[in-house]
Order: sequence, then structure tokens, then C-alpha cells
Amino acid sequence: MDACRLAAHDLACRRGDRLLFANLSFDLKGGSALQLAGSNGIGKSSLIRILAGLLEPYAGSTSRTGALGLLDERPALDPHLPLRDAIEFWKRIDQSEGYEITRLGLRQLMDVPVRYLSTGQKKRAALGRLLAQKAPIWLLDEPLNGLDTNGVALVEELTAQHCKRGGIAVVASHQPFTLAKMMRIRLENFAK
Repeated sequence: MDACRLAAHDLACRRGDRLLFANLSFDLKGGSALQLAGSNGIGKSSLIRILAGLLEPYAGSTSRTGALGLLDERPALDPHLPLRDAIEFWKRIDQSEGYEITRLGLRQLMDVPVRYLSTGQKKRAALGRLLAQKAPIWLLDEPLNGLDTNGVALVEELTAQHCKRGGIAVVASHQPFTLAKMMRIRLENFAK
């Protein structure tokens, strides 16, 4: 992976009259992982959206070197298509050669319309797209929601491998995420 970097400089986020967090800074280089922790509504998903460029910060700035991939609660899979066709759509868009269908436990589901997949199955299909994008920076918003024990272990393993190859992972999760040398920021510490 090419050298990548993701930094936040004195970020603040406001929702209506409520300041979710302020004065938040970090600087991540290749091989780094960061978990954003905190209670519901504290701003974890908002921070992920700021880092992805989908939401403007109230104050501060971000900078990055390298493409990013986002995994959030919206799997971006057409619910009316069979999983095979939904994946083929993204393969064409991303110009990727393949998904890790077998490793993600999706092989037997390829003919099933996406709308009939469980939350965990949709999450694993979205993870397949993230892997196929080969983006050096991963933004993972609640990546463990809806996954069984094996699914959780798989996400943690894939994230560890991504970082070991020089990628960056930012994980917003209120659930424990097991990854060696993962830094943690509790957003409550940055609330005003």
C-alpha cells in the first residue's frame, strides 16, 4: 500500500444547539488503528462522516493522503437484486476484480435477493466491497452490529491484516473491538 495518512485538527461538531465534541485532534499514519468510543449520540458517526468528507465540521479541519473506503449502516446494495448482481454492479463501478465471497460466507447466498439477507449477511457483503476497493484508509461505523461471534472475529481479523499491510482503520463502535495496538478515543472526553 502506498503511504497513507489521516489527521484531524481541532475538530468540533455541532448538531442544532448541541456541541457534540470540540478540540479533537489526531494524526494517523499507515499501520495505525483508532477506535472512537462513547455512548450513543455522542458523535461517533458524525466524526466518521466528517472524516469521509460527507459532513462539514463546526470547527477545525481534516487532511488525508490516500483513498478511503466507508462501511456504515447503509450497505449500498440494491434490495431488489440478487446478491450476485448487486456485487457485480459494484465490481464494475470500483473496477475491481473480485470479492472474497467464500471467506465472507456469501457463496450460498448469491441467488438470494438482497432484501432477504440478514443484517449480518448484508454487513459481510458490504465488507466485501470495502475489501475490493483496496482503499488504504478504512472508516468503519459500527462494523460489528448485526454480526455473530464468527462475523465479529472475521471483521477484527480483516482489519488487523489491513493495518499490517500499512493501511489505516478508524472504527466507531460502542462495542469492544479487539485489535493489537489500537488507540482509543472516548468522545465524552471531548464534549463541552
